[in-house]
Amino acid sequence: MTLTLRSGSKTYPDGTVALTPTDLHVEPGEIVSLLGPSGCGKTTLLRLVAGLERPDAGSEIWFGEDNVTDLPVEKRKIGMVFQSYALFPNMSVRKNIAYGLKMQKLPADEIDRRVAEVLKLCQLEPYADRSIAALSGGQRQRVALARAFAPRPRILLLDEPLSALDAALRDKLRDELAGLLRTFGITAIFVTHDQNEAMAIADRVVVMSHGRIMQAGTPEELYRNPKSRFVATFVGHAMQIDGEISGSRLVTQGGSLQLPDDAAGCSVFVRAEDVHIVGDGALSGRVESVTFLGTHYRVGIAGIASETIFAFHVGQPPPSVGDNVRISIETKALLLLPEQADAA
Repeated sequence: MTLTLRSGSKTYPDGTVALTPTDLHVEPGEIVSLLGPSGCGKTTLLRLVAGLERPDAGSEIWFGEDNVTDLPVEKRKIGMVFQSYALFPNMSVRKNIAYGLKMQKLPADEIDRRVAEVLKLCQLEPYADRSIAALSGGQRQRVALARAFAPRPRILLLDEPLSALDAALRDKLRDELAGLLRTFGITAIFVTHDQNEAMAIADRVVVMSHGRIMQAGTPEELYRNPKSRFVATFVGHAMQIDGEISGSRLVTQGGSLQLPDDAAGCSVFVRAEDVHIVGDGALSGRVESVTFLGTHYRVGIAGIASETIFAFHVGQPPPSVGDNVRISIETKALLLLPEQADAA
């Protein structure tokens, strides 16, 4: 089932513009993440698709060939997974999954068949008759997904589905969630503020800010080719190296860099994994922090740009605070971004 949003927008009675006119198309079976900070409009967009909010005049929402703009939520045939899962604690896993099917007044044998199907898909068969209170966080997440999928919705919507879990469990279940969504083969949209979650699960990521879409693309496209400083800094935490640009060279406090192109009107950014501490680097600075992160050290270096530049250092020993170091950055790793790219 395709999803198409045409000039979708939402303005609240007090004049607050939560979503500016926005176009979005999602292909059948595609998993799309709406990614952005709090207040960027991603949850508003999800609620418009769900029918939980009424859009402004001129907005259109299509499920395939059906215009659902004016349909109430109960008639849109969507599945929803909420941050809290919203499971019934007094019911077993089986009864939670069957609840929506009973509301559809399906025959008992059809309900049993569908419940058995999703129990197997979500690897919940051993827990079918347990109460929700007896399940782990990961098992509850699978029940919420199974319950949402059992009625065979046209589109599945997920609102921060992993945010209620602790960090270790969230990392484990991220891959599991991606696998389940692809097993279902259903068109899915999920909201998150966690870039790692979005990039690990989604086929395509839609980055939002201040009620509008800043850029959409595959996770790799967004990471390698951001079109604005907002996308570069939000997806992958790119850092600006400021200085004076002359043609294809950047002169900074700590030295100079060869740029990939003439950078007039651009700002220069780099990611920490592309900053290398070496003996003969073109830039020099002073180490002001060293943080051990298990697989590498995160080294903060002052004196290269007006803000601290970080490098990921692998190997031992790491430099010490106060050391003078030299760094190198490959020309192809530099991101040249238009200075006015976020000002639309």
